Amino acid sequence: MREREYIKISPEVSAALNENKPVVALESTIISHGMPYPDNYETAVKVESEVRQCGAVPATIAILDGIIKIGLNSGELEFLSKEKNILKASRRDIAVIISRQMNAATTVSATMICASLASIKIFATGGIGGVHRNAQNTFDISADLTELAKTNVAVVSSGVKSILDIGLTQEYLETMGVPVIGYCTDEFPAFYTRESGFKTDYRLDTADEIANMLRTKEKLGLGGGVLIANPVPEEFSFDKKIIDEAISIALNKADDLNIKGKDITPFLLSEIKNITGGKSLETNIRLVISNARLAAEIGGRMI
Repeated sequence: MREREYIKISPEVSAALNENKPVVALESTIISHGMPYPDNYETAVKVESEVRQCGAVPATIAILDGIIKIGLNSGELEFLSKEKNILKASRRDIAVIISRQMNAATTVSATMICASLASIKIFATGGIGGVHRNAQNTFDISADLTELAKTNVAVVSSGVKSILDIGLTQEYLETMGVPVIGYCTDEFPAFYTRESGFKTDYRLDTADEIANMLRTKEKLGLGGGVLIANPVPEEFSFDKKIIDEAISIALNKADDLNIKGKDITPFLLSEIKNITGGKSLETNIRLVISNARLAAEIGGRMI
């Protein structure tokens, strides 16, 4: 395959794939753009450790010097954690970044693409992007949603961040034919909180059930991804009223400063962290680890 000249798979991940062992893809935008140092580096290490403890192999993905790296070493993780000039890669950016031999952290959409190129079937993240509030005027809709419609990778996340329009996001996913599965929940989680007021399409209560569904989808030849919504652990979940108020304050500040596009999510996350006295960051860390654990469990049952 010609794309292989642009991909380097780590020995650990390569061996796992060759031996038909479970591999969990992990994004790198959360490292470079989602958390401050050293929390970002420590979280990346913890998440990889959690995947290994569950019997799977972690494959953190990034583009370094124009090469898609599937599985990073500790030095590469630290580089992504500290370096200030790391780009943020979505589908539209990949070819340019590779052709110019640049460095980029991969978003959900780019990670899905790279995972698929490496034949990795499951991916754990924090929350996916979605339809932004006031999208009827701004047309601000995350490429994560269109990628879920076309790329055959299952994504475990804690729903979408409540800075988004959750109802419109669900409508978009339905239109694009993306199944939304609630893990042990009927309610679609909203990242910082287990509550959103919206329902999932289906509820499945075990990793075995989810793995069986994914195998069935594959055998039927149904393309596209699946969104597996795993609520944040209850002890780290915010009260919906408290987090909604923090989001409202952050959104108003973003409007005042005219912050838009790809800058809006990192800005809002930083503001919410400040408003909540750092508690939102702890919630973010805990839910990512929880999602990695579930992805590893599902991956192990898909073999």
